[in-house]
Amino acid sequence: MSKKKVVIALGHRALGTTMPEQYKATRNTAKAIADLVEAGADVVISHSNAPQVGMIHTAMNEFSKDREDYTQAPMSVCSAMSQGYVGYDLQNAIRAELLKRGVYRPVCTIITQVMVDPYDDAFNEPVKVIGRLLSKEEAEQEEKHGNYVTEVEGGYRRIVAAPKPQGIIEIDSIKALSDQGQVVIACGGGGIPVLAQGVELHGASAVIEKDYASIYFAHAIFGACQAWINKGKKESPQEMTDFRLPCSLTNQNSGHNFFIFLFAAGKKDAR
Repeated sequence: MSKKKVVIALGHRALGTTMPEQYKATRNTAKAIADLVEAGADVVISHSNAPQVGMIHTAMNEFSKDREDYTQAPMSVCSAMSQGYVGYDLQNAIRAELLKRGVYRPVCTIITQVMVDPYDDAFNEPVKVIGRLLSKEEAEQEEKHGNYVTEVEGGYRRIVAAPKPQGIIEIDSIKALSDQGQVVIACGGGGIPVLAQGVELHGASAVIEKDYASIYFAHAIFGACQAWINKGKKESPQEMTDFRLPCSLTNQNSGHNFFIFLFAAGKKDAR
C-alpha cells in the first residue's frame, strides 16, 4: 500500500498574528503535523498569510513614504517576504518537534509562484482589502498610481484582485522534494500571483485565496481530485470552486491514499 499523501492547509489562527504569537502558534501546530509525519505520511503544507502580508505591506510602504530613494513594495514582493517569514518559523518548529521524537525528516520552504490569467474577471472587480486605513488624500494618491481603493468606516482601504490559480511554477521542485521524503512548505498565502511575459514572470497586484490554491495544489502534487475545504460550512468541492481543475473533482482514481487537513485554532479537521 502506498504511503498516505497529506496536504495540510493552515489557517491564520494556526499561525498567529504578531511575531510572538506566530512563534508560539507554529510550535503548537508543529505537534499536530509531527503526528502525521511520525505515522508515516508524506506531508506538504500550504498556509494563510493575511496578517503577515498585511503587516509587511504596511511596514514597507510606511518606510518608503518619506524617503525618495525608496519605492513602495509591490504585493508580489510582500507575498514573497511573507512566505519566507512564516516558512522560517514553521519549518524550524516542525524540525525541532520531529527531532524531539527521534524522527529525522528534512523540512524546507519553497518560495512559490502561481500563474494567473491576466484576463481573469477578478482584476476588474478587486475585493481583497489590504494595508492600513487611509485618509482621503492618501486614497486619491493610490488611485493616481493605478490602485483601487474602497471607502470603509473611518476612511479608505486599498483593495486588490483575487484571481484563480492557473499553474504552480515550482511544482516540479515541490514534487521532487516530497517524493524524497521531505516535509515541504509551499504555496504560502496561496502563492505569489505572477503573469507570464515571454520568458519573464512579473508579479501581479493581487492575492490568491489559500483555499482555492490548496485544492489546485493538492491536484497538482498528487493527481488527487477529491478535496474538501471547510470555511465554516461543509460545502462540496463543486460548491467551493467556481473554476475547473484539469479533471473531475469527484474522480477518486488518483492512485494515492489522499487526505487534506485544515488546521485552525489548534484543531485538526480531516476531510
